[in-house]
Amino acid sequence: VNSARPGSTGTIEGPFYIPGAAPVEAETTLPMRPDEPGPDLTFLAQVRSADGSPLPGALVEIWHADDVGYYSQFAPGLPEWNLRGAVIADADGEIVVHTKQPAPYQIPGDGATGALIRAAGWHTWRPAHLHLKVSAAGHDLLTTQLYFTGGDYLDSDIASAVKPELILFPVEG
Repeated sequence: VNSARPGSTGTIEGPFYIPGAAPVEAETTLPMRPDEPGPDLTFLAQVRSADGSPLPGALVEIWHADDVGYYSQFAPGLPEWNLRGAVIADADGEIVVHTKQPAPYQIPGDGATGALIRAAGWHTWRPAHLHLKVSAAGHDLLTTQLYFTGGDYLDSDIASAVKPELILFPVEG
C-alpha cells in the first residue's frame, strides 16, 4: 500500500502508540519529567501534501522512548504522557517540538518471539527513533518512524523498519 503512494515513506507503527494526547500549538515542548535525562533535541518539520503545498492545521502525533529505552504507559514510574504529544501545524504547515534524544531499546526476547530470535541468531535491538502519525483533512494518514544518522542498529534493526530516506541528520545549534 505505501510503496505506490507519493510523498514521505511510511513504516511500522510499533506497539507503543496511544491515542488521545491533548493537541497543542505548533511550537511545543513534549511533556516530560522535570529531570528528564538525555540530550536536548529540537525537531523541526513542515507537513506538506504530495504536491509540495504546506498543510496548515495538520496533526502530528509524536512519541518516543526515553533515555533508557522506555515508553510512557508501558513502563512503571513514567508520567502518563511522558514524551508524547499531538502537535497542530501552523499556517505554513510547520511544527517545532522540543524534547529529549530517545535511546535504542530491546524488544522482549521471551516466548515464541524470543525462541525465533535465538534460533535465527538475531539480536533484540531497535535503533533510536521518533514515531510519527501525520494526518490532515483530505489526505491519507502517514505513519512512520525517523532514525538518527550514526545510531546503533540502523543496519540491523530487529523490525527491519529502517529505510535510508527515514534517517535524520541532526545538527548542533
